[in-house]
Amino acid sequence: MNRNLKDGLNLFSKVTPARAWNALKNVSSYLESKITGKPVHRAMPIAISIEPTTSCNLRCPECPSGLRSFTRPTGMLDENLFKNTIDELAETLLYLTFYFQGEPYLHPKFLELVKYASDKGIYTATSTNAHYLSEANARRTVESGLDRMIISIDGTTQDVYEQYRVGGSLSKVIEGARNIIKWKKELNSTTPHVIFQFLVVKPNEHQMDEVRKLANEVGVDELAFKTAQIYDYENGSELIPTIDKYARYKQQGDGTYKIKNKLLDHCWKMWHSCVITWDGLVVPCCFDKDGEYRLGDLKQTSFKSLWQSKAYNSFRQSLVRSRSEIEMCKNCTEGTKVWG
Repeated sequence: MNRNLKDGLNLFSKVTPARAWNALKNVSSYLESKITGKPVHRAMPIAISIEPTTSCNLRCPECPSGLRSFTRPTGMLDENLFKNTIDELAETLLYLTFYFQGEPYLHPKFLELVKYASDKGIYTATSTNAHYLSEANARRTVESGLDRMIISIDGTTQDVYEQYRVGGSLSKVIEGARNIIKWKKELNSTTPHVIFQFLVVKPNEHQMDEVRKLANEVGVDELAFKTAQIYDYENGSELIPTIDKYARYKQQGDGTYKIKNKLLDHCWKMWHSCVITWDGLVVPCCFDKDGEYRLGDLKQTSFKSLWQSKAYNSFRQSLVRSRSEIEMCKNCTEGTKVWG
């Protein structure tokens, strides 16, 4: 059976009548909002991202965690806050990503949190730099029920890898991936679905064929090439790849750069998902890395009241009116073509 098909079937197995009905209400609310220009919403989120921590062991040049450039504090997700949130959402929530900023495995109870959500039948995923996938952690990861693991591998040689993953060790990444694959076999588990994610930037674009071979050799389930978000892209960047397909930005006649995708006045993400920071703040999406657009605080209110609040609906209204009103949306290539 195709590995991606296995992953798809695994996700589908998490669908319950309540989750299916909630998803249908999400879609209908979103379509009605697009047609009427009014932010209608009758459902709870289908997917959420929760941030275990903002701490990270690496110093990647386009990452606020790596650059230590946050204005919001660094910390660890509180176990009780997490469990209370999951308890409130579990009936209708289908997909949970344990990632926003930082390295999830730095949270001392990360795999316990994964297991808590997995035991409620929620599809769980994470993204990691794979420096902490020791034999013991790899086994515990498989036993936790984690459904999907994205491993960042942005080079096939140390000299290229460390140009973006500053402070990282490629050999540790490969060793960690092998440990996960080993324990999947040892425990006769089909999960987690392991993805090598290759962030295509100018320093590593010549290694795309090599990473295909490496992914096959290690035995991961999937290889994904991802485009890179550049914060100060207007005057160009040494990270913007020369392969047009993998560049989010296009050079203009005057030498400056602009985003290739047209911004459409809607965003599916604002209807079906959101991000929760380690300290309980709810922000619209993964582009709000510094928590500038804070729509509520789960330490002070329930998720449901926050999700249907005046502040959230006002934010959705601004999207269907004009995405250009929201600064972070100007550097967004996600959701620009969904049903557009």
